[in-house]
Amino acid sequence: MASIRQFIRRLLGKEDVLAISRRYFISNGFDGTLTSIGIIVGAVLSGVPDGYTVIKIGLGAAVGLGTSAVWSVWEIERAETRAEIRRIEQAMLTDLDDTRVQRNQRGARFVHAIMSGLGPLVGILIPLTPFLVAGTVVTMTEAALIAVGLGVGVLGAFGAYMGSISGQQWYVAAARMGLAGVVVAVLNLFLPG
Repeated sequence: MASIRQFIRRLLGKEDVLAISRRYFISNGFDGTLTSIGIIVGAVLSGVPDGYTVIKIGLGAAVGLGTSAVWSVWEIERAETRAEIRRIEQAMLTDLDDTRVQRNQRGARFVHAIMSGLGPLVGILIPLTPFLVAGTVVTMTEAALIAVGLGVGVLGAFGAYMGSISGQQWYVAAARMGLAGVVVAVLNLFLPG
């Protein structure tokens, strides 16, 4: 078990592995958060009577987006790393089966897939939390407003993080990302139904 932790820690110490995993996490987290905001606003405007139902709908979205994120990245990275290994094998005129190169590629693929799947889970589950107390501590409308605020906050945190690692003003990047959540919430107000 310790050797697996060391292996993953070593992989995450590589800037290329960390950068790709970070992209997948943020991109899919962004998708999950916007999906969550859309579900929340749509559910409350449609008259969903209780927070438990909103949570069930949100969890369904989390399962779908999380599975999609893990599966698609696993297959994408599988194809890309196989192609890269084939190019290396052709250049070196040697077989790289069961070598450190292949093990590193497989490990990186695993890390990318996990980070990709965690993004939408974070983006969906955090905004759903107010619905745990909807109907007892807050009304459905208040839960929705808090949830949208949390979603905008999650998006802002993603933006602030990306802004900070890229040398941008973190608060400008946070505002740009958070604005997407506000746009989704407002657009849902105008949907028929």
